[in-house]
Amino acid sequence: MTTAAGARPLRIAIVSYYLPSTSKQGIGYQVHELATELARRGHDVTVLSDCPPVEGAVYGHRHVRMTGSLRTFRFALALRRVDLSSFDVLHAWGDDYWLWRRRVPRHVRTLAGSCFEEARTIKGVKEKARMVLLGLSEVLASLVADHTVVISPETRRWYPWVRDVVPCGTDVRRFRSDAGQRSASPVVLFVGYWHGRKRGAELARQFQETVLPKHPDAELWMVSQDVPDDAGPGIHALGRLSDDELALAFQQAWAFCLPSDYEGFGIPYVEAMASGLPVVATPNPGALYVTDGGRTAVVTPLDGIGTALAELLADDARREALAEAALERVQKFTLERVVDRYEALYRGDA
Repeated sequence: MTTAAGARPLRIAIVSYYLPSTSKQGIGYQVHELATELARRGHDVTVLSDCPPVEGAVYGHRHVRMTGSLRTFRFALALRRVDLSSFDVLHAWGDDYWLWRRRVPRHVRTLAGSCFEEARTIKGVKEKARMVLLGLSEVLASLVADHTVVISPETRRWYPWVRDVVPCGTDVRRFRSDAGQRSASPVVLFVGYWHGRKRGAELARQFQETVLPKHPDAELWMVSQDVPDDAGPGIHALGRLSDDELALAFQQAWAFCLPSDYEGFGIPYVEAMASGLPVVATPNPGALYVTDGGRTAVVTPLDGIGTALAELLADDARREALAEAALERVQKFTLERVVDRYEALYRGDA
């Protein structure tokens, strides 16, 4: 794929503290996908990150290396010392709040959720304070950039002056439905953390207490690196998977569940939907947006997750109907569509 006819390729700098080379943060994966697609279209793309380069990446990389404490805040200060004058576009996914003086012809900022919203549910006084500070940095960043977008409508609650929504994008060439790969026995797939806001431990508890008594052969596959060794019956810790391994896991599972207490968007929901997999989620802002208010998934309070999964695994017709609705909905979140939007923003056409 190339740039639009007659449009010259752009020199694009993308800022992201995170990359999938060493980080499990969803922002890093989205930046990697975005940079890859932009490079495929003929643009000259460089990602500035504290993480080392991703093996096999087709875009450039500049390592802004951090050590010690408060690295995310010091990363933002370090960016002030980087010469960006050779770029046409700066696209920041964080940490640009000190870049108030125009350094490139076009400065775009993506707010990947709201740290203020996350501060409401995160545990620990220090973590709450950190999230509030990051939320204030998001406010400043939204004023520094030429154009700011959010990844879901609910995020505008905290930044009502930001008008445009550009969702995250998923490569539907890789995440796609293949019924021939489906497991012979029931499998629920989870992608996230055992601890914290992804609530993997609570999912495992409800799976064992509610799902296994009705489906003794069911398994919960957890794409997670912090699952304890003694997680219990039916739990399979898959660790960290490659892109191809993750795509296959989505195709093999019967249902996907991420009972997170907060998601600004929730890329794994879209990856599951693109794979023809019915989704069970809690009513966080990202899940509600991605699933069209729950019309293309089962959205239930946390204490109903186990019951919802047990019922869904027993209902072939319901799973098939949800999968069909999800495949239609996911067309709004394809990587190609999202990159089209960003290209227009970079050129000032949107």
